[in-house]
This record gives sequence, structure tokens and C-alpha cells, in this order.
Amino acid sequence: MSHSPAEVASHAGPAPDGASFTAPSGAGSPGTVFAVLALAVFISTLDVFIVNIAVPSIQHGFHGSSVADVSWVLNAYAIVFAALLVPAGKLGDVIGRRRVFAAGLIAFGVGSALCAASPNLGLLIAARAVQGAGAAAVTPTSLGLMLPSIPPQRRAAAIGAWAALGAVGAASGPPLGGILTQLSWHWIFIVNVPLAAIALIGTYRVLPEIRDPAHPPLPDWLGTVVLVASLSVATLGLVQGSSWHWDARVIGCFVAALLLAAAFVARSARHRAPVLELGIVRVRAFALSSVSAALFYAAFSAMLLGNVLFLTGVWHYSVLRAGLALTPGPIAAAAFAPFAGKLAHRIGAGLVGGAGALLFGVSSILWVALIGLDPTYWTRFFPAMLIGGCGVGLALPAFTISATATLPPHQLATGIGAQTMFRQIGATLGVAGFIAILGTPTAATVIGAYNHTRWFMIGSAAAAALTLAAIRHQRT
Repeated sequence: MSHSPAEVASHAGPAPDGASFTAPSGAGSPGTVFAVLALAVFISTLDVFIVNIAVPSIQHGFHGSSVADVSWVLNAYAIVFAALLVPAGKLGDVIGRRRVFAAGLIAFGVGSALCAASPNLGLLIAARAVQGAGAAAVTPTSLGLMLPSIPPQRRAAAIGAWAALGAVGAASGPPLGGILTQLSWHWIFIVNVPLAAIALIGTYRVLPEIRDPAHPPLPDWLGTVVLVASLSVATLGLVQGSSWHWDARVIGCFVAALLLAAAFVARSARHRAPVLELGIVRVRAFALSSVSAALFYAAFSAMLLGNVLFLTGVWHYSVLRAGLALTPGPIAAAAFAPFAGKLAHRIGAGLVGGAGALLFGVSSILWVALIGLDPTYWTRFFPAMLIGGCGVGLALPAFTISATATLPPHQLATGIGAQTMFRQIGATLGVAGFIAILGTPTAATVIGAYNHTRWFMIGSAAAAALTLAAIRHQRT
């Protein structure tokens, strides 16, 4: 699989005196290589945040659809992304990273066009799954294409800039999504098409083709299908729980999800190139950090959707105003993220991430205690959102740092891919859990319903903090 930031950071220092650097055949200048990869990673990251802000408009656009129905627009992307992330990276090592990267861009662009043109919600959800497949192919191959094309003395800066793209995408999502959705929700997908086309042209002009010379085996596609099925069935049970009155159909979904999950684990234990390498799960720090990441992303994803729905549905903000109102949160996260690594080096990633998760929980407690039907943005919502954003900025880097601190070098790339998969699983179940808890409140019960979702976020964030705290103190 393609290299991770943690893996290559140890090789990112200056080259030995007198050492020469030769870029792979076909590579453009380091600047153009980074620009092409950055554009692709940016649009795949942006799409997660920009779609959240458009959920109310999408629901309104498809008359008769519920929030539960539209939540599949988010979940289809996350489920497919989670399941294909590791296999796509391994496939790139076998048949060529540029080839898989380009295929990912094509899938993302085509999926975006199909999303924009979807005449009904079912086709929109299917097109989002295509987008998720494209993003899964782009993400793991991007670093593996970038680093061999950049001189060693410039790699540390390139890694930092690459990692910052996620923060830029998060900060750009709410305001850009608000502006585009004000025109039409279709525009949040249309804008991806020319950007993906530009990145695709650049891919064949400046990116080299790189393969793993060890000729690894093809990834486990059957295991991937089983994982998709398990997540989909579990999500279905949660999303439909309220409308199905939590009857035998819901129980059947959960039982089927557990059986499919067991089959997935059994398959992973036998396959030569599994979706999840069980050996790294046996590493205590990795297992704890991955569980913590899943728990935190469940709370984080529920918050992203919940804030949009609350501002537009309860305080009756326009989509544009809601997007602008939510922007300070991701900006605070982006501002605090660089300090997380420095603090982790001093006091340990578990403590830093745990503190971030607790801050996020505190912001939700303030939301429960202070927010009501009357709009009180600057005096109540805004401070709570800033506290939560600071917590997100501290927590997210700590998960990766704590996961990779005890893994051997040859397992770092696999570890990053696996933990990203756990994050997306948590995000999927978080959105589904939010929908299940919120239900269909009336005007008289809406604040109580949203408060219940916040307690879900508080509990999930607290569990994430406790799980991280169980990791022994390790300085990076």
C-alpha cells in the first residue's frame, strides 16, 4: 500500500552530503507533482464537509424524503470509502499507483456528474457510492506518488502541506457549500467535475508510474464486499429503527451485521492481502487508538450533521447563513491541529487526544445547557463551537500518532489505512445513530430530541477519551 505520513517522515530529512536525488521516470517538477495531488486530495476531502451543509436542501429537493432517507447520501460515501480504502492502496502497489489514482479521479468526476444529474434520491445515493470509490482510490495512492518525486530535504514540508489539506477542506466546506447550495444543491457536485478533469490531465502529464517491486498479491475483494454488506445492514437497522418501531426487522439487521462482521474477520485471517490485517489489531496501542478514533468520529460526524439541521430547521437559518455560522469550528480545529503533534511529543498522544475528546464533550454539554429555541449564536452557540473545534484539532492528529507509535516500519502504511477505515466506520454509525435518536420530533419536543443526540455525542466522546487514556504514555 502507499506510504503514510508517519512512515515517510523518518525519511524526510535532508539527504546525506553528496547524495544525489533522481526523480522517477516521467515525474514533473516537485511543485507540479504536489499541485496535482493536492487538488485531488482537496476535492475528495472537501466533498465530505460540503455535502453536510446541503442535506436540508437535498431533502427539500426530493419531496417526500425524510432526514433518514437523505442520510444515505452521507453514509453511502462513507461506507464505500471505508471498505475500499485499503484494497485500493494495495491494488495501486500491484498494477500501478498512477493508474489507480487516475481511475479514482475518473470515478470521482463521473460520480459527481451523476450526483448533479440524479432525478431521484436512489440514484443520488448510488452516485455517491461511486464518488466514495473514487475517493478511496485517490487517498492512499497520493502520498505514494508524491514522495518519490520530491527531494528528501523537501519531503517534511510536503508531508506537512499534504496533511494540512484535510484541515483546509474542512474549513472551506461550510462557507463554500452554503454559497453553492444557495444557487442549487446540484452545484456542490457540479464544481467537482472540472476540478477532477484538471487533476486527471495533470496526472498523465506530471505523475510517474510507480509499483511495488515485491509484486504483492491482489487485495481481497470478497472481504471488501462482506465489509460493505455488514456496515450497510447495521446502518439500515439504525436509520430505520424509529420508523420500524425497533421490531424484529431491526433486530434481524443487527444480527445479520454481526454475522457478516464475523465472516469478515474470518476472511481477513485467511487471505494473503486482507482488508484488515489482524496482526496490527493485536498491537495494543493501535487497537485502542483505532477504537477511540471510531468512537470519536461517531460523535464528530453526528455533530456535523446535527448542527446543520438545527441551524436550518430550528433556528431557520438559510443554508448560506448556516454555512458561514459553522465555519469558525473547523478553523479552530485547523489552528489547533499543529500543536497536537508538539504536545504529543512532550506528554504523549493518548493524553493529548483524550483531552481533545473531552473538550469536544464539554462543548456538547454547553450546547445542552445553553441552547434553546431562541437564536443565541454569538453568546452561546459560537463559544461552544470554538471549544469543540479546539478539541477536534487536538484529537484528530493524536489518533494517528498513537496508532503508529508502536508499529514496525513495514506496517505503518497498512496501519494508517486500517485506522482511516475505522474512522469512516465510526462516522457511518455516528450519522445512523444520530438519525435513530433524533427521530421525527415535533415543535414541542425538538429541543429535547436534539439534546438526546448531544448526549449520544458526549457519551461517545467520553468513551473515546477513556480508550485513549488506556494507552501507555509514549512520546513520539
